[in-house]
Amino acid sequence: MIEKLLKWIAGPADVASLGGDPEIHEVRGFRVLVENSREDISTNDVLARLHDSLALIERYQPWRLRHLERDLKQFLVARFPCRGAYFPEERTCMTELTFLARRDISPATVASSIVHEGIHARVDRMGVKREMRDRPNEERLCRRAELEFGRALPPDLGMPVIERALGTLTLADAEVAPDIDWNEAFDRQQSVDQAARS
Repeated sequence: MIEKLLKWIAGPADVASLGGDPEIHEVRGFRVLVENSREDISTNDVLARLHDSLALIERYQPWRLRHLERDLKQFLVARFPCRGAYFPEERTCMTELTFLARRDISPATVASSIVHEGIHARVDRMGVKREMRDRPNEERLCRRAELEFGRALPPDLGMPVIERALGTLTLADAEVAPDIDWNEAFDRQQSVDQAARS
């Protein structure tokens, strides 16, 4: 699956599968595919973090969790060169493996990333075609959703979410929705993974 998603992102570039056959799990009623390519990361730990993050969304913005339930087919946890992504052909929200594994990042920050990708899913489900989208405006819409979510949380949980969202809302179009060289991003990621194995 990850290979298909990578080809969708990178176009005709030569991208290799980063995982193997995914393990299939269920977390809070969602189908979750896990491609754990890192021996130093426990699949059970990342699934627990995903659970905790979805629980925060359900507790503080239950209507948003209902949107996710309607708009998504599944989650994918995999090694990827960004925190999260939404893949419309698969109706899949990808939450990055090492991002979930980090203990210096709260479940609220992970949840805000899921909220962000959920807005992309909502726009997609509304029928807005990919080639017709105004990427900077859509990114700002996602950041405003993160901001709303952060404000719904208790202050100690919400402050990092609020600060990150506010910090990006005023960026120029090219900064809020930059063009990404995915081949370069995957090369950097592979270098990090090789260092982690050493």
